[in-house]
Amino acid sequence: MSTIPLTKRGAEKLKDELQRLKHVERPAVIQAIAEARAQGDLSENAEYDAAKDKQGFIEGRINEIEGKLAAAKIIDPAALADNAAGRVVFGATVDLEEEATGGAVTYQIVGEDEADLKFGLISISSPIARALIGKEAGDVAEVQAPGGIKRYDIVEVRYQ
Repeated sequence: MSTIPLTKRGAEKLKDELQRLKHVERPAVIQAIAEARAQGDLSENAEYDAAKDKQGFIEGRINEIEGKLAAAKIIDPAALADNAAGRVVFGATVDLEEEATGGAVTYQIVGEDEADLKFGLISISSPIARALIGKEAGDVAEVQAPGGIKRYDIVEVRYQ
């Protein structure tokens, strides 16, 4: 199994979700199954079927998170500053300016499970992240977008 890069924040979020699933969701669904069983005939018991489906989802997600955490390489962006030498690397926060519009955006390059564009968190496997990796402030990154090629000036690279 290959390693999965995660920021410290991303690893903590996965650990929190795992704790919630194991200590809140799992016991609740077990209780729901027990209550549905107490109602009698299971063959036509919709509550039982729904609880079993939810249990399957919870157990699957627990296994998925445990696998990801076992394969995770946790990276602290602040510790990268010395080795990255100003280049865009996993965990870096990058201030960009779109050449066509002059619009400014800020992205942090994170693992796939952490990505959330609303918060400026982009996946390492996204086209824009792949275009930025290895570049420095002052460089131009070209990204193939659905509407054509977009060019971004890299204004600043931070490790926080």
